[in-house]
Amino acid sequence: MQRVVTTALFSSLANNTNTIMPSKIPDISKVRQIIPPLSPEMHKGQAGRVGVVGGSEDYTGAPYFSAISAMKLGADLCHVFCEPGAGTVIKSYSPELIVHPYMRTSDKSDNSIDDIVSRVTSTFTRLHVLVIGPGLSRDSLMQESAKKIMLKAREQNMAIVVDADGLFLVQNHPETVKNYSKAVLTPNVMEFKRLCEKMNINIEEHDQDTLATQLSNALGGVTIVQKGKIDLISNGREVFRCETEGGLRRVGGQGDILSGTLGTFLAWGKLYEEGVWKHENKIDSKDIAMLAAWGACSITRDSSKRAFQKYGRAMLTSHMLNEVGASYEKLAGDQIKI
Repeated sequence: MQRVVTTALFSSLANNTNTIMPSKIPDISKVRQIIPPLSPEMHKGQAGRVGVVGGSEDYTGAPYFSAISAMKLGADLCHVFCEPGAGTVIKSYSPELIVHPYMRTSDKSDNSIDDIVSRVTSTFTRLHVLVIGPGLSRDSLMQESAKKIMLKAREQNMAIVVDADGLFLVQNHPETVKNYSKAVLTPNVMEFKRLCEKMNINIEEHDQDTLATQLSNALGGVTIVQKGKIDLISNGREVFRCETEGGLRRVGGQGDILSGTLGTFLAWGKLYEEGVWKHENKIDSKDIAMLAAWGACSITRDSSKRAFQKYGRAMLTSHMLNEVGASYEKLAGDQIKI
């Protein structure tokens, strides 16, 4: 009886948005456990296949940064779904990326929205996770297509990272992610404020450390990564804080690196669940998104610090890409299995 009462009390506290749950740094050994080993027994694709939905005429850098950072962290394959004008440019950035020019803007559409969505979702069997938003734009057809793609991903129980203009979509249509525990939102300060306003959370009336939890609960338990001086990560039940030192430059594109590395971590989490490599199965599925988010935040922040130390005020986001490997080594080291 006492155990039932205790469980009920904990559940009540976790769902009370006025309750302050102290933030904590997770057990880093658990973050490391979801990283696949480097092993000759594994084949291409078993270290993660990530899809990025975004990329429009005006925004080609964002999907590139997201996709290439996913691969630099260790994903085997990354697909980018963008509009044709962006596709040619993104292909010129890197031959490592698989670029599908399936998306369309409303002024250049030669396909129905159903055709667009069908072409993108036909690749879902080749993906473990979807990142939606980098360079997406706010064009009405791009937004509506992304919305339907996101809902199809939910039907497939696929993990989703939502960033940038994908968050604009969620702001207008919260139902796309509401009550979906495999959705991870990565808002910056202004995006976070707008999401809180949409969900009727007055940020001036509450302790700032509770807001990520309140937004998570308002959206039905999605994972929120509240980016800031210290990143706060909450799924409504607990709060992780990432205070890994970062650089002092706030140049555009750093959030795209976070979305890509987070995509890789979530892909690893899915492969961990599927038992692709031998492990002790100590990580509960409900904890994977939180651990993945913390790992991605830590690597992104450390990459920024390393790039800033080398380039100072001249640092660009592209400099961070070259530091992802070193930041990964700091967090986890090579996990080699002979």
